Amino acid sequence: MLEIKNLNKSFKQNHVLKDISFKIEKGEIGVLLGKSGAGKTTLLRCINGLEEFDNGKIIIDDKINNNSKDILTLKGKIGMVFQNFNLFPHLSVIENIIEAPVNVFKETKKEALERSRELLDIVDLKDKEDFYPYELSGGQQQRVAIARACALMPKVLCFDEPTSALDKDTIKSIVNVMKKLKSQGITILIITHDIGFANEVADKLITISKGVVECVEEVS
Repeated sequence: MLEIKNLNKSFKQNHVLKDISFKIEKGEIGVLLGKSGAGKTTLLRCINGLEEFDNGKIIIDDKINNNSKDILTLKGKIGMVFQNFNLFPHLSVIENIIEAPVNVFKETKKEALERSRELLDIVDLKDKEDFYPYELSGGQQQRVAIARACALMPKVLCFDEPTSALDKDTIKSIVNVMKKLKSQGITILIITHDIGFANEVADKLITISKGVVECVEEVS
């Protein structure tokens, strides 16, 4: 479960996020919609700890982050898939996925490899574990990035424009992966400008305008 309560963020005199509040339940997909400059990316960066916020609360499974100093309380609970994937070019697919579990969270290599191969199966890339990023299509790199984010077993997974520059068939594969993750109880938050994609995957549509939540719409 992800809940945002009265979140505020300013850059000097520019009040970017104004009392942002919404809730996404476990196993739901929430999509953030809004024009460029509405505050979507800043909100995502606050949620995943890349940006400090002024006041308010971020709650994940009853763990509360009241400000940036408390971000360690949420460490490991939030995964992030960036728009440009950020894969390590010198590492193979499987090495990209196990890098953080082994070197940051000190899991055994055997445990990390076992879970990573399960994740590659979920994203339909189990035959690509020894490939390098440059040998993969954009859609395949996107799915590797998803597997890597899931390797830390996050409660919440955030996506920044996951379908930008992808063709229709590749977008369908990303939709299928997200639905698989949803079925496993992962809460997903997505920024997108693709309304068709949003309507296909979303349980909730959260529209932001000028730093304010205009509406939260349940999708049947």
